[in-house]
Amino acid sequence: MPPARFDRGARRLALWGLTTVSTVVLLFSYRTSTSSQLPAVAGTTETPTTGATTAPATAATSASSAAKATSTYTGTVTGTAADTRWGPVQVKVTLAAGKITAVDVVEQPNSNDRDQEINADAVPQLVQETLQAQNAQIDMVSGATYTSDGYVTSLQSALDKAGL
Repeated sequence: MPPARFDRGARRLALWGLTTVSTVVLLFSYRTSTSSQLPAVAGTTETPTTGATTAPATAATSASSAAKATSTYTGTVTGTAADTRWGPVQVKVTLAAGKITAVDVVEQPNSNDRDQEINADAVPQLVQETLQAQNAQIDMVSGATYTSDGYVTSLQSALDKAGL
């Protein structure tokens, strides 16, 4: 009887070894996606690659930059109110010769003391960022994400109305 028991153990050990080796071989032979090319964008004939910009996008960017650089809008524009989780945010932008000279927050969440506390700190930071950047590409204020998002949305709406 002892030899039969040894054969069963040897078979189990051999089966376990083969299973382990097979699993390791399968894991090492699995090919992951390592392609450096991005998928083609619909409507373009070129396939963009990482770190490269396609010619149509560059031309469009240059054209919009040139249009923005030559805008001489002067006046006040009120952006569309942006609905946020805690309430609407709306800004009014004052421009002189296409340059942002002032931003007033017409509407902001203020239904409770916490909203008022957050916005008392966040709104001046957002206005300062806007005056420095001269566009809607500004940093969000930590702790005031909803207000920041609504502010940027309304600001972009106002700048779009002014043709900037």
